[in-house]
Amino acid sequence: MTAEPDIRFDRYYSYEEMTERLQALAARYPKLATLRSLARSFGGREVWVMEMTNPDTGPALDKPGYYIDAQIHAEEHATSATALYAIWHLLTNYGRDEEATRLLDTQVFYVLPRINPDGAELSLQPPYYNWCGNGRFMPGADRHAGLIPEDIDGDGFLVWMRVPDPKGEWKKSARNPDIMVQRAPGEEGGDYFRLYPEGTIRDFDGANVAIEKPFDGNMNRNFPTNWSPQEYGAGEHPLSEPEAAAMARFILDHPNICGMCAYHTHGGIIMRPSMTKPDSAMSARDITLYKEIGRVGTELTGYPTVSIYEDFTPDKTQVRRGGLMDWTYEEMGIISFGTELWDLEREAGVEKVGYYNLYPRNEEVQQKVYAYVREHMGEKAWRDWRPFHHPQLGAIEIGGMVNIWSYRNPPPALLEGIARANALFNLRHAAAAPHVKIDTLEVEPLGADLFKIRAVVANHGYLPTNLSDVAIANKAARPVEVALEVEGGEVVMNPAKVELGHLAGRNERLYPWSPWGQQWSAVAKPMEWLVRAEGPGAGVRVVARSQKGGVHRREVALG
Repeated sequence: MTAEPDIRFDRYYSYEEMTERLQALAARYPKLATLRSLARSFGGREVWVMEMTNPDTGPALDKPGYYIDAQIHAEEHATSATALYAIWHLLTNYGRDEEATRLLDTQVFYVLPRINPDGAELSLQPPYYNWCGNGRFMPGADRHAGLIPEDIDGDGFLVWMRVPDPKGEWKKSARNPDIMVQRAPGEEGGDYFRLYPEGTIRDFDGANVAIEKPFDGNMNRNFPTNWSPQEYGAGEHPLSEPEAAAMARFILDHPNICGMCAYHTHGGIIMRPSMTKPDSAMSARDITLYKEIGRVGTELTGYPTVSIYEDFTPDKTQVRRGGLMDWTYEEMGIISFGTELWDLEREAGVEKVGYYNLYPRNEEVQQKVYAYVREHMGEKAWRDWRPFHHPQLGAIEIGGMVNIWSYRNPPPALLEGIARANALFNLRHAAAAPHVKIDTLEVEPLGADLFKIRAVVANHGYLPTNLSDVAIANKAARPVEVALEVEGGEVVMNPAKVELGHLAGRNERLYPWSPWGQQWSAVAKPMEWLVRAEGPGAGVRVVARSQKGGVHRREVALG
């Protein structure tokens, strides 16, 4: 047996380092873990997936599946570390921790720890591009004109330019000149500035610093549902990017997936559907289900669970389109979450007033964030302002927050705690899967070599075998099938294979029964057959098969 891999969760790993650790885990736990490549990136790097289950308890596709992916956006390095933690936790705790052991015995996990290896590798290196791209273009190469991100002062960091301008909307704080605060309406008579990302200006007209939205690589806008070419980074067509296409094919090839979580940064929230419509346009039963599972996530992580449309979309006329979560839920009915890891403002002691704040403008808030960054995150997250002569804008200053190592990703010392809390939420979500079992299998001799076979098939899980109302509406959920196999005999009454329909989960039963409340659906259904035995040694096997709730078999002898 190989040695336990050296894996730390107080640092961010490069592609080579991540690959080495994934391979080491697969080698250390060959029975439980299988590592394979889904696709190759534009740069020739592998997009890895780790499959984990105990094969002694059945084939992977015969078990409920749970899917995790990370770092679809290049700069979101904490997500990759969290996915690696989930893999490490399950494998190293098998046989030692009751939950990890039970989950690997009864379910299968599919974890994609770094979907975007090219973009991630580029943003891990100076000047630390704060971008989403997947390497089809270098940062800025996809823009036709305007400001192009560039480390123009050569210090190894992309930060901010403050440009003196009497028309500017910013001014230096009187309390702390490192901080820029908004100029008040009607305010005059001071020194004012414009703030721009660090870079040069292509086709500068001498008057306006235009900034185009990037075309490259926001792969979380490259999925089929509600796709729009107007979304930034949406690609040339749905699934145009090889990494996104490989993800989609993998999900379609694994119809046993009944839950998923996509890791992102930042904001410290657990997101649920929909991206494009209000809760009033969704299934009330599905929303209740999301809220109940999300409540578990909030207890474990401290993150509130919010609707992307209701709580995370400030302008309802500009909804997000082409996202993975809407595709997996609205098309397939999979219960899908997306977690925005890490909240710098909350960590700095700022009371949250909303879930989608690009940057704080209040001076007190900025001072708290500034103080936290300077004390806990160091010069990699904050660069002192210094004079610089810009080739087009003249005398300016360059400095301020390094977004990728402040707002986007936590300091390494906090990484393990964030990873652990969020991985444990995903394990609890996975444990809510439907689980189909044959509770009873009885044989009653009737004489003349005839036997009555009675079986009761039940769902022992929290979720129903259809997962959601959306899955029913889209015909995306196969009904539970029960088959009787006879050895040394024949079925003489009732079909040998029967569709039971779906079995409810205990999620329906949040309250004691009431005629005014939601009426309960069946969690168990009986089946009967008449069988004729054709000699000694005859027996029957009953197989209950659910696409999402797994496969269970029981056998009994006749006579």
